[in-house]
Amino acid sequence: MPRVVLMCGPAGSGKSTVARRLEAAGGMTRLSYDQEAWNRGLRAMPLPHDADNELDAHLRQHLIRLLDQGRDVVLDFSFWSRAMRDDWRRLVARYGITAETIYMATDKETCMDRIRARVLTHGDDFPLEPDVAAHYFNHFQPPTEEEGPLTVHR
Repeated sequence: MPRVVLMCGPAGSGKSTVARRLEAAGGMTRLSYDQEAWNRGLRAMPLPHDADNELDAHLRQHLIRLLDQGRDVVLDFSFWSRAMRDDWRRLVARYGITAETIYMATDKETCMDRIRARVLTHGDDFPLEPDVAAHYFNHFQPPTEEEGPLTVHR
């Protein structure tokens, strides 16, 4: 049975660092929302609504192809809301998979410092305006154990 991990946390929390480690160490395929946007030449966040919808559809199709091949996948998204996490969990549940969540419980100051240090050199390095980054952090919905398997990184 393939393994699916949802990387969860606000911008700057360290999700991509952990996702890349899982990719390197465990042979997981990393699907990254930000990297896919970068590959399409998009360099500013938040994305326009139509681009966001197109990326979502593309990543869902890619995930399904990987699951059909029996591949382990780490989804390097923010999964900022319970509704978003539940939606992707339902998708993988069709394959008999219970998605695991890794929550990066990083404090706001650290996240904001990391975002300020970004310089748009690669797909995991999107700068955000301070007010946008603060909004993302303040509206982030932390996962709970009732959602399923949960590992918290502090």
